Amino acid sequence: MEAFLDWLNGVIWSKALIALCLGAGLWFSIRTRFMQLRSVREMVRLLLSGKSSEAGVSSFQALAMSLSGRVGIGNIAGVATAIAFGGPGAVFWMWVMAFLGASTAYVESTLAQIYKERDDEGRYRGGPAYYIEKAMGQKWYAWLFAIATIMATGFFLPGVQANGIASGMANAWNIPVTVTATGVVLALGFIIFGGVKRIARFAELVVPFMALAYMLVAFVIMVLNAEQVPQMVSLIFRSAFGMEAGFGAMLGLAVEWGVKRGIYSNEAGQGTGPHAAAAAEVSHPAKQGYVQAFSVYVDTLLVCSATAFMILSTGMYNVATPEGVMLVEALPGVEAGPGFAQAAVESVLPGYGAGFVALALLFFAFTTIVAYYYMAETNIAYINRRAHRPWMTLVLRVAILLAVILANIRTPGIALLGLGLVANMAVIAANGGFMPVTVEAVSHAGLEHLITTTDSGRVFGSKDIVLPYSDTRLWVLSDIIVIRKPTPAVLSLGDLMLAGGAFWFTLASMCSERRGRAARSDSEAGQ
Repeated sequence: MEAFLDWLNGVIWSKALIALCLGAGLWFSIRTRFMQLRSVREMVRLLLSGKSSEAGVSSFQALAMSLSGRVGIGNIAGVATAIAFGGPGAVFWMWVMAFLGASTAYVESTLAQIYKERDDEGRYRGGPAYYIEKAMGQKWYAWLFAIATIMATGFFLPGVQANGIASGMANAWNIPVTVTATGVVLALGFIIFGGVKRIARFAELVVPFMALAYMLVAFVIMVLNAEQVPQMVSLIFRSAFGMEAGFGAMLGLAVEWGVKRGIYSNEAGQGTGPHAAAAAEVSHPAKQGYVQAFSVYVDTLLVCSATAFMILSTGMYNVATPEGVMLVEALPGVEAGPGFAQAAVESVLPGYGAGFVALALLFFAFTTIVAYYYMAETNIAYINRRAHRPWMTLVLRVAILLAVILANIRTPGIALLGLGLVANMAVIAANGGFMPVTVEAVSHAGLEHLITTTDSGRVFGSKDIVLPYSDTRLWVLSDIIVIRKPTPAVLSLGDLMLAGGAFWFTLASMCSERRGRAARSDSEAGQ
């Protein structure tokens, strides 16, 4: 399987894809008469002028939602990787891809606006699946895109981002992975169960703050290394065209890695940005196209460049050829990734490198997970246009929370704890914030006296609300399991998983501690 995935990755990320992305960006730039140059002032004006409505979010909220998906771990780790394998010249080609990609983002986001629809709740929905079917008439391809996007953004990609968060927190402050994963799940559940409006509000508040704070730190580092900045800029341009002696043989790799980083970072043409673009309330489709084109500049020209400038201005990076020959080795033994940015900050602000990178990863990755959920939810809405299947959205919410848990937690019992927590959250969210229980279950447990006579139907002293099976959503996860001894109770499947996970975790911890004591005793005896 691993060999197959490596082969498939080689096919996808081949030189043909690089040529295709550069060619598409150039084609759209010519057809739009280089709107990314002509319309920068208009982009900024439209960014601040739009208003939200009951059906759609504002232009700025749509921008923040799309940026939350574009700005992620790749803006730190990805940029470092591009420098490590493509040399400093990769940064220039990353800029080129951003410039050309802005026109691509304009086209795909305008299409999303043209072909958007209202869902069952009256909210705007749209994206590649919608305009592939309507504009191209290829319904089969639209469904294929929707299913692939649901699988990728709902099940696979969130775990990668969550793992980055947990690793960063553990590295900086020794926070257990289980604690970080639990916190991420709780925060994510609160946001995604609140719907599109809450997602938009969260993105509107968090994304600008995190981007500005990150660029501010990068600016401070560059100021403190001001004498290195002219040399750094010269190095980028010389390396980009093979004029730097040390990197002359890496011209092709610089182009390849720069374009790859640009594509993966700004996601122009990838089909992710249009989902947020379609949700905006605008008077003309092209207006949101302008706003989304500007988001590419923010992601690559500002955030990615901030990472590159921090690393290059401090000289904290390694560069290796495909054969493993080290051309630059300022950080022996440090793999390409967040370690470059951490070392850059440490070189100027000792003691703050790990914490800075951890916080950056937390904000960047978490907002990306939220954006992934919205993309997956939008494609589920596309599949459900002619059928009412609310359970699919609930399954998606549970799945993305599980993906976050399982990507980080390896401790025995923790996965079961997380599964129980998610199961309870799902059924409570599906039933208006209460855990359903039937009159029959309460009666069988001998707890009839706890049922209040008020109109609310609440069970006294508990979180439960009395509902018949016919009115209960996800009833199989509700409080239906009757316990008579030693204490009468009515529990859910999630409650049992929580109890089982807690017992498993406690038992494993006791065994681990016992083994640790035995090992220490053996060591002391040997000494």
